[in-house]
Amino acid sequence: MSTAKKFAGQTAVYGLSTIAGRVLGFFLTPIYTRTYAAKTYGIFGNMFSYASMLNALLAFGMETTYFRYLNKHPNNKQAVYNNSFAAILAISLLFFLLTFPFAGNITDWIRVDNTTPKDQYVLYTKYFIGILIFDALCVIPFAKVRADGHPGRYGIIKLANVVIFVGFNLFFIYAVPFIIKHNLPGAAFIKPWFKQGWLGYVFLSNLISSIVTFLMLLPELLKLRPSFNRVLFSEMLVYSWPVLIANFSYLVNENLDKILLGKLLPESVSAMQVGIYTACAKISIFLSIFVNAFRLGAEPFFFSHAKNKNATLTYARIMNYFVIAVCIIFVALVANIELLKYFIKGKNAEQTTLYWSGIQVIPVLLFGYVSLGIYMNLSVWYKLTDQTKYGLYISGVGAILTIILNLIFIPYFGYIASAWISLAAYASMMILSYLWGQKNYPIPYNIKKNLAYIIISVALVYLSFSVFHRNIFIGNGLFVLFGLGALYAERKELKAIFSK
Repeated sequence: MSTAKKFAGQTAVYGLSTIAGRVLGFFLTPIYTRTYAAKTYGIFGNMFSYASMLNALLAFGMETTYFRYLNKHPNNKQAVYNNSFAAILAISLLFFLLTFPFAGNITDWIRVDNTTPKDQYVLYTKYFIGILIFDALCVIPFAKVRADGHPGRYGIIKLANVVIFVGFNLFFIYAVPFIIKHNLPGAAFIKPWFKQGWLGYVFLSNLISSIVTFLMLLPELLKLRPSFNRVLFSEMLVYSWPVLIANFSYLVNENLDKILLGKLLPESVSAMQVGIYTACAKISIFLSIFVNAFRLGAEPFFFSHAKNKNATLTYARIMNYFVIAVCIIFVALVANIELLKYFIKGKNAEQTTLYWSGIQVIPVLLFGYVSLGIYMNLSVWYKLTDQTKYGLYISGVGAILTIILNLIFIPYFGYIASAWISLAAYASMMILSYLWGQKNYPIPYNIKKNLAYIIISVALVYLSFSVFHRNIFIGNGLFVLFGLGALYAERKELKAIFSK
């Protein structure tokens, strides 16, 4: 049980920092929805969707590659670090040269709201180019912090990033208008350039936080050496490009629906639908946090534990508890939707009604994250066996489903279609990964138990949301019942863990 405890400890540390950061970010959602109309918030969702996908391209799958090659070449860690960063640096420079001079042309293609002046939209684009480059240059230094076993430092930097982002948002949205209104010191300097309610301040805040994060990682950056190992670099690229495609395909599943909503729906409603969908999706952030925290703890742990005799048994045990945890969070969030919806309240009754009209997609999106989390857990097999091409195939299937089905159904059903298609894509990826994984790297998962938890959680969510119409007392009663049932079913295993 000691290895499971070690994994749980690492995940808890990453999880606490991730939760703290994401929760702080989550509390910006009600501020945004009260500050910006759904149409304006749609620009926010659209821009961040493009940024998320481009992040994967600039990272080039090098984070996973870095961990894998540290495990394969434990006596050549510096060369692995140098070559990993060199790849991302070269790609980032190329990206800058191909995008910044053409920001106007890029803006014409990505914009979803023609009422916003083009010069402002171009500035949004330039901010995002800077954000993407600085975030990409932080990928390998962050991976080094994790590989060196410093989750505390990782958490502090990540938390600082979010605090700076949130702080500047609050400064531009509340503090600056207050200074101007009451003619406080600095008001004369601020008035000529400040634009009340300008969305660009959100993106500028993100750029500032990304630059500060880069500076905080200087101790890791200064450990880089200008040496290049051609053979190792080529070998790493062969490993990483399927990871890149797999990561990009995953982000296509996660973000392309918002982009296609902006492209396929009539201009009069497209930005508004993107805004509603983006805001409602924020409520699923708590399950997303857990899944992301798991990934941060799991990836280095799985690689370092791969040579142990009972590795597959450990992976199976981790899966058992992961499924229980995500199912409990799934039921808990749906049980409390009537409370959580107030985080996406608009600045007036009309805007609030618009935002709340999308609540019906939240259980669907949450179950999609359950499927995604299980897929991430299952994906250990192709990473450990150097068969990353399967990650490409699996994520590719998910991406193709996302693209084709959204193209077909968005014009008829809008963001409702996008939510169900997201679930279908993640569920398909989960099933494919399990089937191929058991053929290539068998892990003794307890399928009957895991399926039982999943099916029961879905049934309870349906009862809570549809049959009892989101009644908070009945929903939480079902949640408590599910939690106690899981505790009773796992009592022997839990007793064995705590006794040691």
